[in-house]
Formats: sequence, structure tokens, C-alpha cells
Amino acid sequence: MPKLIFLGVSNAVPSQDHDSTHMVLLGEHKTVLIDCGTNPVVGLRQADINPLSITDLIITHFHPDHVSGLPMFLMDSWLLGRKEQLNIYGLATTLEKARQMMALFEWQMWPGFYEVNFIPVSASVRVPVLQTSDFRILASPVEHMIPNIGLRVEFPGSGQVLAYSCDTMPSQAVIDLADQADWLIHESTGDALGHTSAAQAGEIARKAGVKKLYLIHYQTWDFDASGLVQEAQRQFAGPVELAWDFAQIDI
Repeated sequence: MPKLIFLGVSNAVPSQDHDSTHMVLLGEHKTVLIDCGTNPVVGLRQADINPLSITDLIITHFHPDHVSGLPMFLMDSWLLGRKEQLNIYGLATTLEKARQMMALFEWQMWPGFYEVNFIPVSASVRVPVLQTSDFRILASPVEHMIPNIGLRVEFPGSGQVLAYSCDTMPSQAVIDLADQADWLIHESTGDALGHTSAAQAGEIARKAGVKKLYLIHYQTWDFDASGLVQEAQRQFAGPVELAWDFAQIDI
């Protein structure tokens, strides 16, 4: 049975108990890491997932809290003995910057390094990213400070749908991406440039007709986030939860 595990839920400033936002989607044939702001090797181990089992990585956008852990993850996977290829998906501009970042480390000179495939995702609505018998991942551009994508994951076995806003202002694109989803994971950084408040996330969930809302990418450094759920519930009548490190959604 597929499942999604939150490896981190914090905004760009992590705390002792909460890593920066990233997550892993597990199926029978694919294990997909979504973003890589810090090195996920330790978190994957804590979640009882072998880091070498990651088959695919989706980088939503090129902000440090979503991509700066890439060099460490690639290097540690190599040092741990990875031989299988790794597929990395993202917008063309995101992948080009990721290549430039890796070039600073001269990674292509690392002996016996495994194959890495950079696979560009078109900046179109609900464009297919990857598909297995367990799930189908689609992406749409969202409204952030730089090019960015949100994700929709469809599970043919159960007919259920999970959507992830990623970092975004309140956006019709997210409403369309999350249309009638069983779960919407929506950022709740606050009413700031390129971001969304918990109340706005609740409004998005209501307009999209989703069944359950998870708040993520919220402030965790010297901040009591307990009021965010009530803030979202003023706009959305369905169940609302704060995403939590190592919590999981069973599909």
C-alpha cells in the first residue's frame, strides 16, 4: 500500500524538532523523494527507509531550503555504495541551476559515480512527471517568487488523490491541482511575499473541495504553531492537521 512520510515540515528556518519541508512517497516499485533542502539520509534512516532505495527525486524549485542538500545526498549515496541510476525531475531552469551547483564540486570526477538523469518537467498544467502501477505524479506551476511547481498524486488502486501546493501565494492553480483531492498538503508560512497563511490555505481547501487539509512549511523557530489549525478551520469545515516530522499518510 503506498504511503507518504513527512521528513520535515518547517519553513526555511528549521528547528531542533522540525527539519525543512521535504517528504518521501513510497510505492511498490518507486520511492520518490520530494525536495532536498537538507541532507535527507539521516531522516530516511529514522523513518526506516534505506537511502539507497530512493529511485527518483523531484526538486520543486531552486530555493536553498528545497535544494541545498542535493550535493550531500548525492555524495552520501555514492559513499554508501549506490550503483543504481537516480532520476531527478524539475523545471528546466531548476535543473540547470542544480547542475551548476553540482559542477562546483566537480562531481563528475568522483570515481565510480552512479548515473544521474536530469529530466525536465514542462511548465504546463497537470503535466505528467512519472507513473508507476502505484501512483501517477502530475505537476503544475504555482505562484512563488521564482519558478515553482505543485504536485498532484493520483492512486489508481484506491482512486484517491493527494495534492501538494509547495511554496506559493494563494493560487487558482493550486485549487485546480487539488480539485476534489482526498488530501491537500498546503504551505502555511504566513501572509508574506510568495506564501500563504493558514487561513488562506483553509480557503484554498474549501474552494478545491478537498476532504482533508494538512498544513506544512510553517514557522517552527520560537513559534507556537498550535493556533494555525484553528485559523484554517475558520475557512474550511473539513479536518485539518499540522503536518509533523515522520507522520505518514497511508493511501
